Amino acid sequence: MKRYLTFITLVVCAFGSAQNINEVLRYSTENLQGTARFQAMGGAFGALGGDLSSLNINPAGSAVFNNSLFTISGSNYNTNNQSSYFGNSINSENNNLDLNQIGGAFVFKNTNSNSDWQKFTLAFNYDVVDNFDNEYYVAGNSTQGIDNYFLNFAQGTPFGSILRQDGEYIEEAYLDIGSNQGYKEQQAFLGYYGGILDPISEDDNNIDYVSNTIYNSVNQEFLRRTTGYNSKFTLNMGSQFKENVYMGASLNFHNVMYSRFDQFTENGYDSTSEIQRTTFDNYLQTDGNGFSFSMGAIAKLNEYVRLGGSYQSPTWYQLEDDFSQRINSDLADDEINFIDLNIVNLFESYTIKTPSKLTGSLAVIFAQDGLLSFDYGFQDFSKAELRPTSDPSFQTVNNQISNDLGTVSTFRLGGEYKIEQVSLRAGYRFEQSPYSNGNTIGDLNAVSGGIGYNFGGSRLDFALSRSQQDINERLFDTGITTPAIINRINTNATLSYTINF
Repeated sequence: MKRYLTFITLVVCAFGSAQNINEVLRYSTENLQGTARFQAMGGAFGALGGDLSSLNINPAGSAVFNNSLFTISGSNYNTNNQSSYFGNSINSENNNLDLNQIGGAFVFKNTNSNSDWQKFTLAFNYDVVDNFDNEYYVAGNSTQGIDNYFLNFAQGTPFGSILRQDGEYIEEAYLDIGSNQGYKEQQAFLGYYGGILDPISEDDNNIDYVSNTIYNSVNQEFLRRTTGYNSKFTLNMGSQFKENVYMGASLNFHNVMYSRFDQFTENGYDSTSEIQRTTFDNYLQTDGNGFSFSMGAIAKLNEYVRLGGSYQSPTWYQLEDDFSQRINSDLADDEINFIDLNIVNLFESYTIKTPSKLTGSLAVIFAQDGLLSFDYGFQDFSKAELRPTSDPSFQTVNNQISNDLGTVSTFRLGGEYKIEQVSLRAGYRFEQSPYSNGNTIGDLNAVSGGIGYNFGGSRLDFALSRSQQDINERLFDTGITTPAIINRINTNATLSYTINF
């Protein structure tokens, strides 16, 4: 089917549906992925290295490899969402399988006995840093109907500016208003032709609107389905200096594919209301890429203790969104169904700058028996921003970021115990909420465990990790202010195979 496209050059108002604080957070946070050994130990590899996914924490980790190797990993992702909306609880579960990591390292040992540089390492690694496949469903009885969403956009908008022109198709008018006026006027257009609201006066200069719905409370159902991923391809170089210093640096190339489908249904209006049922669906798709770099070092203080430190630069994402909608009600225009998910708004390309990250690490090695490792990470999420910063809409979102987001501390603890060829592993991870209030998104707690078997020339590893976090999800950015409370539990089962050369 043909897709009709237009550019919305005015981007989005402060409570628009595309570029906002939620999108900035989506690409500023990375869920724990990687090899099975990395996941089993909670990702606490900043002072250890010796694992391809450790390059995500400290790029000096490649210099710890004693031989060349290749690792591939696959994961089963299970997401369980327990939603609560106006006291009504619903459980949703999503399962998917993915190849989440593949990479290798080439170790070149220095044969010059007079040189302090013992070896050089070149490594490459592909990691899925966040899997967006998810689905949740909420339902409840609310005193705030969808009419509030459209009234918030319509109030102050001249009625004449949202009317169809003579001979103009309804879908052409929808796209034209979005392109030439902006998202605010486009939503007012949808509210009017969707039958949800009417102007107080049909004068072209009218800026006041009223709802066509009558209710004390309404029944609402909302489904959100997301798909996609945020992946990172790393090119790394590391080197060992003398016997106890490891250094490394990485260039990281990010790729983003994200889609979100929202399906909303509302009914239960008063019997005197001309509208008895409203549906309103939205579809957002984001594609883009990004770049970052990192550098770090690991020092062996003695036979048992290692210290690590690393810097992860901001990631600069260049993204493009396209957005489509559809609406219907008992009073909708007869041609409203011509505005569907194939009528697409294209937003101008924009940039998200994520905050940089500092990590300090400590590891204790118990000879051949095992180890304990600890990482502490620090990020200031109030430094994230949308660009260009000169855009008035982005300025509004950036001010919200500065006011609502704060510093985030991350703690990772991991351990490994070896019994001949078998390795037993466990880990714990804690991440503070990026919100200063700590409520919009709660703290994240995660536990993990795993086992590995060393065949000599190769190794097979398995990990099981479980994270839990409470999230307040608003159905819409304006109009319906009561959020759904989502208790999200992610359970990952990962299997990795490593070949040594």
